[in-house]
Amino acid sequence: MIRRAAFPVVIAISVLAAAVAAHPQTKHFSLDAGQSQAEAVHFLADLVRIDTQDPPGDESKVARYIESVLKSEGIDSEILEPVPGRASIVARLKGNGKKRPLLIMGHEDVVPVDRAHWTVDPFAATERDGMLYGRGASDDKAMVAANLEVFLQLKRMKVPLARDVIFLSEASEEMSSPAGMATIVDRYWDKIDCEFALNEGGGSLVENGKVKYFGVATAEKLPRGARLEATGSSGHGSVPRVDNAVTHLAAAVAKAGTWDTPARLNETTRAFFERLATISPPEEAAWYRNVLDAKVQEELKHKKPQYYSMLRTSVVPTMLKAGLKSNVIPPTAEATLDIRALPDEDLGKFREMLAGIINDPQVKVVAEDTALSMPPAPPSKLGTEMFAALEHAQKEVSPDAMTLPVMTTGATDSSFLRTKGVQAYGIGVPRTEEEGRGVHGNDEHIETKQLGLFVCYLFSAVTQVAAQP
Repeated sequence: MIRRAAFPVVIAISVLAAAVAAHPQTKHFSLDAGQSQAEAVHFLADLVRIDTQDPPGDESKVARYIESVLKSEGIDSEILEPVPGRASIVARLKGNGKKRPLLIMGHEDVVPVDRAHWTVDPFAATERDGMLYGRGASDDKAMVAANLEVFLQLKRMKVPLARDVIFLSEASEEMSSPAGMATIVDRYWDKIDCEFALNEGGGSLVENGKVKYFGVATAEKLPRGARLEATGSSGHGSVPRVDNAVTHLAAAVAKAGTWDTPARLNETTRAFFERLATISPPEEAAWYRNVLDAKVQEELKHKKPQYYSMLRTSVVPTMLKAGLKSNVIPPTAEATLDIRALPDEDLGKFREMLAGIINDPQVKVVAEDTALSMPPAPPSKLGTEMFAALEHAQKEVSPDAMTLPVMTTGATDSSFLRTKGVQAYGIGVPRTEEEGRGVHGNDEHIETKQLGLFVCYLFSAVTQVAAQP
């Protein structure tokens, strides 16, 4: 949780500047951009063709594929399979031990597919007009493919390392299970213990064919679901009842779903909006400089809902359940709420506030079990060698863009690492807003050119932090 006061952004920037200034002392290693892009696209296509819809996952097929690629390059790896058929894989390139390791990671599983709404086979890895289509093309097999390419290039180029670089491709991120990150951290921590980690989650934006900014996630909202449970008397549907559970639930859902929850800034979001204002059109820049103003909040709600969500613990109704027959008033009705909490949110007090907004004795707010979900964790810091390296890498590959610290509205497995003291940062292949909306959606796709750019960005950041001076 965020327990300290956020320091002024000017201090963070000065720390970053000092760190960036040191990087020219590191030997510069450069990739063949075209060759590395082609190989990363090849890896991504192979990974997309392996169906790892979760449930059931079957991620061991991906782990075995990666194992064979690593073996062909003379790299030893280890399969971690706490649940049969649901394996992760870990490998390590040894450094001289002067610095603690760097972990690069991504996840193997993907969300389910409704094939009826796809215009292409979701597991054929179709390439068309510079795009690669398929489930997982963006989330998160592109990250796995890029990590694998960078890992192989470090080995092939014999980059002398000041710290170990650890590769992890993990199972069960999309649905919590005993095969996932909670178990890996608990049971296999010695295999991934690190100072820094690079994972999914950055949200870099492409506009008009160019990268506008590289998002580096230093914090994330956490899934903390709840249910609304309404009760009333049952009876025949021909007789209206004032205590009808469905009616009371519907009113409660409407109140919960339209509640403007309290907005506030933290270190990450304050820096995000201050920097975003400098690269935005005048009207939007005015919003970002006064982001907590009530009128601005209303504008963001309708025009920039992602940014609206970054400022608050959000409440979104997603499922309803009631009744067995059209002419029977049920005694109970239930709604599921997707609550995404700010890192420092007091969930007990928040649920009390929600109950007060609903203000109905027939409706209870019930917390869902979060035993295997992402744990609360402090944000990663802005003034680190890793953040500075990411900013420096952005300037190398896309000098007209900007690096923005981001708090993601979705959750990743970085929270398990942050609870262990790791400075974990979320990054990702740059994409347009339209491509971003396709994550978990139909016809998910990624631009192969941006995957190539991302590989160069990732390689630059990794060598700056891990290569020997």
